Amino acid sequence: MIAMAIALLLPARAACQGMPTYDNTNFISLVKQLIESGKQTANIIKTVQFLKTQKENIEKVNDVVRQLKAVREIGRNNQRLIQVLQSDLRDILDSPYIKPDEVARVSESFTAIVENSLDTMDFIDEILSSDYLKMSDAERAEILKEKELESREMVSNIKTKTRRYKDIISFRKMQDKINNRETEY
Repeated sequence: MIAMAIALLLPARAACQGMPTYDNTNFISLVKQLIESGKQTANIIKTVQFLKTQKENIEKVNDVVRQLKAVREIGRNNQRLIQVLQSDLRDILDSPYIKPDEVARVSESFTAIVENSLDTMDFIDEILSSDYLKMSDAERAEILKEKELESREMVSNIKTKTRRYKDIISFRKMQDKINNRETEY
């Protein structure tokens, strides 16, 4: 009687279901998948760490390459400076149109640029040959880049001064020709 009362209270579907059964093969399969997933995650973490290390190595190499490029450019600028001094400065100082008191000023202005250039080279040597207060390669590359810009300014400055003195010589030469020409009136 109790069974019949329960049968009347439960819907037809519920009465037919029976006892639930567990499939151990599904559980074992799930555990295997979790273990595989864990292995893959561990491999991904190792790969990420490897890639991070490689990125840091690439950044170090890039910083060194930037340093080398900056040093090479500073060397080229100093070579240009020397070429200007060897050719153009000698022409300026030997010109009869430069007054004796101007020779000292011209020499001093060019000497100041050369001394600044030599100081820059000494500073670069110090930066590259020591840890220079334990700075990183990126910081060192940044300082070298600044020095490269300074050396470009020096080259530009010396070219401007050279051009100015050549213009003065040219003007004085033309003035001399005008003042000393023969007139046929």
